[in-house]
Amino acid sequence: MEFAPLAEHIADALLESSPELAASAGDHRFDDRLPDLSPDGTTADVAMLRDAAGALSQVDADLLDDEERVDHAILSSLVERQLFELTEVRSHQWDPLRHNPGALLHALMARPFAPVEQRLHALAGRLLQVPDALATARTVLRDAPRIHLETAAGQFAGTAALVREELPRLLVQEPGLADQMQLVAANAVLALDDFAAWCAAETERGDGRDPRLGRRLWEAKLWHTLDTELGAAEVLKRAQDNIERVTAELREVAVELVGGKADDETVRRALDLIAAEHPDDASIVGLAHHAVEETTAFVREHDLVSLIDDPLVIEEMPEFARGVAVAYCDPPGALETAVVPTFYCIAPTPAGWPADRVASFYREYNDHAIRNLTVHEAMPGHFLQLAHARRYRGSTRVRALGHSGPFVEGWAVYAEQAMVEHGYGGLPVRATQLKMQLRTSINAVLDQLVHCEELSEADGMALMRDRGFQEVGEAAGKWRRALLSSAQLSTYFVGWAEVAEIARLRPSGVTVRQWHDRMLSYGSPAPRHLRTLLGL
Repeated sequence: MEFAPLAEHIADALLESSPELAASAGDHRFDDRLPDLSPDGTTADVAMLRDAAGALSQVDADLLDDEERVDHAILSSLVERQLFELTEVRSHQWDPLRHNPGALLHALMARPFAPVEQRLHALAGRLLQVPDALATARTVLRDAPRIHLETAAGQFAGTAALVREELPRLLVQEPGLADQMQLVAANAVLALDDFAAWCAAETERGDGRDPRLGRRLWEAKLWHTLDTELGAAEVLKRAQDNIERVTAELREVAVELVGGKADDETVRRALDLIAAEHPDDASIVGLAHHAVEETTAFVREHDLVSLIDDPLVIEEMPEFARGVAVAYCDPPGALETAVVPTFYCIAPTPAGWPADRVASFYREYNDHAIRNLTVHEAMPGHFLQLAHARRYRGSTRVRALGHSGPFVEGWAVYAEQAMVEHGYGGLPVRATQLKMQLRTSINAVLDQLVHCEELSEADGMALMRDRGFQEVGEAAGKWRRALLSSAQLSTYFVGWAEVAEIARLRPSGVTVRQWHDRMLSYGSPAPRHLRTLLGL
């Protein structure tokens, strides 16, 4: 059986079954659809995925060249991961966040990949389906964890606000569609607000199911997520060892900054000094703009990796996406043909936060932390890496669909390390990056202990506060994220370790920029596949 025609057939089936995958990949054929998470819809998806897995198993991968052998492995992993999610994790049956259409609506409103009229027609299709999709959600959701319901109540209210506030701005450009759009939008907003209220009311019924997956399910999800030979026990050991190594290095940097003994008290004094320089809600986005200019100039001056002149928009994180992470990078998909921007989004503090919590937030996300965060999210982290990845062209669309989270996050963490090793930001950013290295390692420890060892909130907070030197607000937010997600928090540490090892294998006579460019030239494959493609 020939691999390329089969891979293209499976890619079409995957894209048609998942509007989310199609949107993230930049395929606009299904822009008027929402996911079908009804029992009939998920049954059909499971059947399609099982057929795909069976067909892929008939391909003799040993007869393929390296590029297609890697694509076969990536596509097989993607199919098996989706099957595992639908048949084992089944998060659509207990996680209301899986039913939030906010990202799919925002993609049509915010990214100008097509004329406004075309995007509005697609948006009308999605808005029209919102009431039925949320009615389905109420039917299939059972025993949702309280923390997921609380977060969903805020995010669904944010999605309703997105439609209310952003749609009129588009209709100014196409007033002839106003009557049609306003009716479907009003019904969608009503359904979104009702669902937010339903989630809030459900929290009063009790705590719901435990958000922790348990060791069997979590280890299986970790295996699917990481796509590495490392087992859970080895990941935990390496993360704990890295905490010790980075702590010792941070103590030495702290001594350089403020003097004193190489101990944790000196680290706290140094971090206090760094935290004194910070933005506020009015200036944080402007600081990110400045940091992008600064990091871009630094990468160019030190010839670290080839720059790509793609558009980047830096803005406040939309409300529908808040409550899980402080910042994210939202790029156009690898199949996108229009020239459209990547969004680097940062969430300022929510309205209504007390002054002490706002102060804690900006001690954590101080000027130097925003500079390091910008390295991770933008330059030369996610924005630049994903821009390189979009240039890859293979015999199939597999790498446009099956990007590796550990590689994407691993490159971004490695980029932080590479920048400070070349002197970016001096001692303050170096100390901040080491603190982020601690956070990366603690993320992996927290992820495993929360889901497998019933780690208490008090012990989790102590781990982050005492060993990670995190502000109380940051630690509290990460505790929520550990409960809201699973396995993803491990991608940063494992990905960094594997990407950094590949970087260290740069051949003699190859410059840093040339090696980095080669590392980024194959899309976003799992690090183990990158080693194959690089001939390692």
